[in-house]
This record gives sequence, structure tokens and C-alpha cells, in this order.
Amino acid sequence: MKTESLSKKQRRFNREISIFMVWANSLPGYEFTDGDAYRDPRVFGKHGQKKGYGGQSSLHKLRLARDVNLFFLGEYITESDHPAWDILHDMWELKHGGAERIKGDGNHFSFAHKGCR
Repeated sequence: MKTESLSKKQRRFNREISIFMVWANSLPGYEFTDGDAYRDPRVFGKHGQKKGYGGQSSLHKLRLARDVNLFFLGEYITESDHPAWDILHDMWELKHGGAERIKGDGNHFSFAHKGCR
């Protein structure tokens, strides 16, 4: 089996996260604003390097992750274990090939890459 190139995976991630967000915005009571997407290596270090906030192996640095801010029934949800996240992560993993939910990082959606999520 041929390994998917990073560029192809980035393009697939962009397509899937866009489709996913259209669906998520159609859910009654769910609204979103953008959080972190790309983390520029000039500010945050290259993938594998710790610089600034965020992990050294953050997939944001590879354009394979996006954070969203969730407003559920008008309330800004800051707890990662809030049940409003459950349907979102279930759909992301099952229908869009997204990486498994990271405990304590409910607003993070990514594609797994070389052992990172």
C-alpha cells in the first residue's frame, strides 16, 4: 500500500474539515468560531521542535489540524468533556477519517500522521 504524501493528506484534510463544518453548523444549537489552524514554524518551531505554546509535534504545524470554538445554545463551551462535543467527534472520526479525540482537547480536530493526532 502506497503511503499518502503530506501534500495530498493536507488537501484531503482541508476538504473533509470543510464538509464537516458545514454539517456541524447545521446542527440545531451549534455555532462556531475559528480557533487555531496553521501554526507557522517561524513562530512555533518546526514539527518536532517546541517553541511557544502548543506541542512540539502539533499537527497544526503540518496543516493537518484545526481547533474550533463551540457555542452550544448560545453558551461558549470551554470544557473538553462537555457532551456537545460528543456528536462532533463521533462524526469526525466515523465519516471523515479524522483522528481519535484527544482527552482534554475537545476543540481539536485532526488527521493522524506518523503517530501524532
